[in-house]
Amino acid sequence: MTTIERGFPPLHAEVVPTLGAWLDFYRATLIGKCEGLTEEQLRTATVPPSPLTLLGLLRHLAAVERQWFRIVLAGEDVEKLHGIEDGTGHDGGFALDDTGFDEARVAWTAEVEHARRICAELDPDATGSLCGAPVSVHWVLTHMIAEYARHCGHADLVRERLDGSTGV
Repeated sequence: MTTIERGFPPLHAEVVPTLGAWLDFYRATLIGKCEGLTEEQLRTATVPPSPLTLLGLLRHLAAVERQWFRIVLAGEDVEKLHGIEDGTGHDGGFALDDTGFDEARVAWTAEVEHARRICAELDPDATGSLCGAPVSVHWVLTHMIAEYARHCGHADLVRERLDGSTGV
């Protein structure tokens, strides 16, 4: 498993680069929570009664990346991932299937790279569309930071229960 670099966001920069840096910080935090674990551990729910796993979090966040950046902001006509298409909404990706961590990480990495390209190409004042309502780049980036921060907190608990590891 390759370690992902987790840089600290700039203290003074334009809005979109600052928000992007904070999002990357949390993306790296999530991957850091997964490093050094076995496939079995990555699939283990450790905080009953929640079925939440680190693999499920990664799959979910790949689906969320695709939804907000590719579908909402860029207007791409691509298939939604992991149950979001069938109306299960926020549960997309949490339920595990035969997909292993390496495959899930490749899919997540591809979505993250695609999201970064979209943000680099869009005017900072551009808007996407969610159910016909305009959605700004700033809103999507802020939402994604909140999404990752919340799920990194979940990952903290799952990881600590797996092997006692804290931090990252």
